[in-house]
Amino acid sequence: MKKLIFLIFIMQFSLSLAQEQKIDAIPLSVQKIDADKFVGFDDLDNLYYIKDNVLFKKNRTELWQYKNIYLGEINLVNIKNSLKIILFYENFNTIVMLDNQLNETQKINFSENDVPIIVSATGIASQNQLWIYNSLSNQIGLFNYLKNTFQTIIPFFKENAKYYYSDLNTFQWIDDSLNWYSCDVFGKIIGLGKISDFDQIQVVANQTVLFSKDGKLHLHDLWKNSIYTIENIDKSFKNFYYKDQILSIFTNQQISNYKIRIP
Repeated sequence: MKKLIFLIFIMQFSLSLAQEQKIDAIPLSVQKIDADKFVGFDDLDNLYYIKDNVLFKKNRTELWQYKNIYLGEINLVNIKNSLKIILFYENFNTIVMLDNQLNETQKINFSENDVPIIVSATGIASQNQLWIYNSLSNQIGLFNYLKNTFQTIIPFFKENAKYYYSDLNTFQWIDDSLNWYSCDVFGKIIGLGKISDFDQIQVVANQTVLFSKDGKLHLHDLWKNSIYTIENIDKSFKNFYYKDQILSIFTNQQISNYKIRIP
């Protein structure tokens, strides 16, 4: 019994040490922006943001925009592939695809699909497919937007997804109990661990996330079992975005960019 108590003490002490670690952010630049929500930067450093429910794409010389007044609020913008941008309008159960100049190339109304689908999460996948979480059946699957077919990958979720992330080959989610899972296109599920509670979060590397809680920004590396606090940043931010060691923080109608090194 004494050994068990001692072991618990050591684990708690180790966790507290991990939480005291810090990463210093190095200021790089400040960019003024008139936006309601900052989306992020693509591989060519084009800036994406939303203002009055209109999506804008901007670089140093050009500005593009996309607006659809009939579909309500934009709930998600996926810019992982700048040639195939995904917009999700949850209230109308619709996904819109845009090209690199924000021209509409395809619109999918899942309420009109032969197989009943209520989309709660989506992302770009490989081979002309979209990751879809169908909340009607509580399933994750792949929707082929050229063939208009849906293939179930995971039969059901045990708990609701609090956050999700996807790339071409995996769909990842964090459930209400803060368990992090990854599923590949063959339906193989891997448990990645349990993370800290968060207000906002972004997957930045394998088993590594940036998350905010109570106005503070942290990095959680599950592989190293370490939590770091990001120092020297503006604390009153609306949202943040990380890409290629650059941390961008949106606050007070401006984007502050910082250089950070992930240990």
